[in-house]
Amino acid sequence: MNIQVNTDHNIKGSAELNNYIETSLAESFARFKVAITRIEVHLSDENAGKTGSNDKRCLLEARISHHQPIVVSHHADTIHQAIDAASDKLLRALDNMAGKLTDRTGPKDLLVETQTENDEEE
Repeated sequence: MNIQVNTDHNIKGSAELNNYIETSLAESFARFKVAITRIEVHLSDENAGKTGSNDKRCLLEARISHHQPIVVSHHADTIHQAIDAASDKLLRALDNMAGKLTDRTGPKDLLVETQTENDEEE
């Protein structure tokens, strides 16, 4: 799973911000790592540097193999809040998609990793 971070000219990108995003998303979407090929993160400041509420936006686009991309966004007061809330929305959307692809007998797709025989024996 590749994580690509894009910022607009009003958001200062840094190694710390990239590290926070990559670790947060890698942990949140670990069970979908087989199916997700890339997550694109787009960060922007809607007010162009002026103060205001809910002016920071995080847009997440998950590229899933053999399926259409899933896109979610969230506005918040800070970048970290926007990232966390958008991540939660994307996780719910992926769970919903995985649920729709599952029938009574089992998963139809590789969205959710199945347990190996070693895990079942324990």
